[in-house]
Amino acid sequence: MIAALRDHLKLSRPGLWFPTIWLYLLPVAGQPVPLPGDPGALPFWAGLLWATFPLNHLVYGWNDAVDAETDALNPRKDSWLFGARLPADRLARLPRALAAVQLPVWALLVALGGPRVLGLLVAILAVLWAYNHPRRGLRGRPPWDLVSQAGYLLTVMVSATLNGVVLPSPIVFLYLSLFCAQSQLIGEVMDIEPDRAAGRRTTATVLGARHTKTLIIGIVAAEALLVALPLGDPAFGAGLGAFLLWLLLDQLVLFRDGRYSLGQMKLFGLGGNACAVASMAWVWARGGW
Repeated sequence: MIAALRDHLKLSRPGLWFPTIWLYLLPVAGQPVPLPGDPGALPFWAGLLWATFPLNHLVYGWNDAVDAETDALNPRKDSWLFGARLPADRLARLPRALAAVQLPVWALLVALGGPRVLGLLVAILAVLWAYNHPRRGLRGRPPWDLVSQAGYLLTVMVSATLNGVVLPSPIVFLYLSLFCAQSQLIGEVMDIEPDRAAGRRTTATVLGARHTKTLIIGIVAAEALLVALPLGDPAFGAGLGAFLLWLLLDQLVLFRDGRYSLGQMKLFGLGGNACAVASMAWVWARGGW
């Protein structure tokens, strides 16, 4: 039992929870954190809990259920950063486990947020179905593997609905869309060899590592400009500029063909988490965008 719980926690990739937590907290950045007994405390904390294990268990678990062949060749798997590698018998039971986690959490969120939250949760399911369909899934149809990452933005809408706040501006949603595409591309570069070995088509396997890295550089440059100018946050833009310099160093000097060791990939993951925590703290202290 303990081993199964550990595997399901690992399946949710705790090392990659930060994007969903970041997206959930963004609409309420700068507001007082509700304490037990305060109005809005239960919706806030229930939503934040959902954005950690339950949401990521669904997102990554569904993906692992259809990507078992590729994951068997992926050295990143079987880690707290990058997910579990479940045996075939446990993968076969995974849909029931996903439902067992989601149903009580969904019931609570819908009770707190009403029909709009239910519609948003169903929309998340629809995006995951479109991405993970065994034969026609967007995960194997570049560039739709990037476009579908915008489904993460539904997390922002769930947060705004549960917490009774207005949605961020369209410019913020544009930045977040670029961020989601960038994150997907970084993962695809790291997985380019096992994906090719398994015959999986992604944007990275089609473009190759060098051209994919060039695309990432262009996306991060656009993010830095959006944040520094229309969103009026030059400090955050400078942080993205520093990341851009690292990407250029990676592309031109250090890892030109995108071949990273497992240790290097784990180090990059930990560094990404540290930057995410710092950026969440900064945006919260600033009061959002």
